[in-house]
Amino acid sequence: MYGDPQTVPITESESKKPVNPYGETKLFVERMLHWHGIAHGLKWVAPRYFNAAGADPEGELGEEHEPETHLIPAAFEAVLGKRPQLEVYGTDYPTPDGTAVRDYIHVFDLGRAHIAALDYLRDGGESTAVNLGTGVGQSVLDVVRAVAAASGRDVPHVLRPRRAGDPPKLVADPSMAQRVLGWTAEFRDIGRIVETAWAWHQRPVMS
Repeated sequence: MYGDPQTVPITESESKKPVNPYGETKLFVERMLHWHGIAHGLKWVAPRYFNAAGADPEGELGEEHEPETHLIPAAFEAVLGKRPQLEVYGTDYPTPDGTAVRDYIHVFDLGRAHIAALDYLRDGGESTAVNLGTGVGQSVLDVVRAVAAASGRDVPHVLRPRRAGDPPKLVADPSMAQRVLGWTAEFRDIGRIVETAWAWHQRPVMS
C-alpha cells in the first residue's frame, strides 16, 4: 500500500499511494476496518506484511500452488526442473545490483505476530496498523544466490525488463511492532529463511 515510498526503511506514517491493485485492496480493507470500528466499536490490528517467505521449520507446512508467482518457490521450481528458468524482472533499479530489493519475513514470525496482536487486543489495546518485516532488504539476485546455496545447485534464470507496479525498494521499519506488540522477527537471515523453504520442497511426496 505504500507504493513507491519516499523514505526507506518504511514507517507506518509513510504516505499510502498504491501503484498496483494488490496494494489498493490492502489499503481499502484497512479503511473498512477503520470505519467499522467507528460504527460498531470493533478493535483491530492490521498487520502490514512485507514479503512472506519460508516454510514451517518442522517441515509440516509450506507453500505450493499453481501457478507459482512468488520468488523463492519459483526459484526452487527452476532448480528442480519444474520450470525452464526463473525470470528476473528489472536489472536497472537504483539498488546495489540493479534488481528490486524486498524485506522477506518468515511465515513462522508472521504467525507469532498474529498471536501477539490478539494478545494486545485482548489486553485492551487500541486499533492500529503495524509493519511486519525484518528491517533488512534483499535483492532478487541475493535471493537467487541464497537458493543456490541452500540447494547446492545453480538457479537457471533469465533477466527481463521491469514490470509496471514494482517499486525499486520496499523494506520495513518494524520498530512499531516491537514497541506495541513486543514482537521482533527471529528469522532475519535470508539464508535461514530459504533453507526452510528448500526443506519443504525436498520433502517426500506421499502418493
